[in-house]
Amino acid sequence: VAALEPFLATGAELGARHVITAPYDFDLGRLADRLAELGELGASYGLRALLEFFPWTVVPDFGAALRIVEATGRTDTGVLVDTLHFDRSGSTLEQLDAAPRSRLPMVHVCDAPAEKPSTTEGLLHTARAERLPPGEGGLGILGVLRHLPPGIPIALEVPMARLTGEIGAEAVARRVREAGDRLLRELHHVSGGTAAGPTR
Repeated sequence: VAALEPFLATGAELGARHVITAPYDFDLGRLADRLAELGELGASYGLRALLEFFPWTVVPDFGAALRIVEATGRTDTGVLVDTLHFDRSGSTLEQLDAAPRSRLPMVHVCDAPAEKPSTTEGLLHTARAERLPPGEGGLGILGVLRHLPPGIPIALEVPMARLTGEIGAEAVARRVREAGDRLLRELHHVSGGTAAGPTR
């Protein structure tokens, strides 16, 4: 963990507020310990450590991620909810409602076809290369956002490798940004004027 200090210092200098971590350690006790160490070091730079869950890992869903975060013993460590992984992992809105609000400081948003891939390779391909802009798939994004704390940052994570090759990164980025704006307007409408704020 100490070797990551230059990375954390750079993030703080750039104005980052969170450090996203991934659960690639089969020893869950060690994973919680390392996350706690990273949280302590990050806190000295004003950064909060977040654990993201992936359905192909040993921390496959929201419930498992929350248990690891709680095991750190740190109140400032959180879970990063990604709407794709939330759907593919079978995590539930009831789990979000039961979680401490402080554990949910931001969200990654994208869309994807409602039909879940049947293989790990399919899950990885969608996650890493072929997501959809919000509103162009069947993930029920608004439902997830309405069960998260109001006012948290919304970050768009929408890799679209094929389309980027066809029309270029700028056109894809514009399409994703426009979809994000539509999502925020809809969220603002259904929540009666209280919407989560976007990360620009």
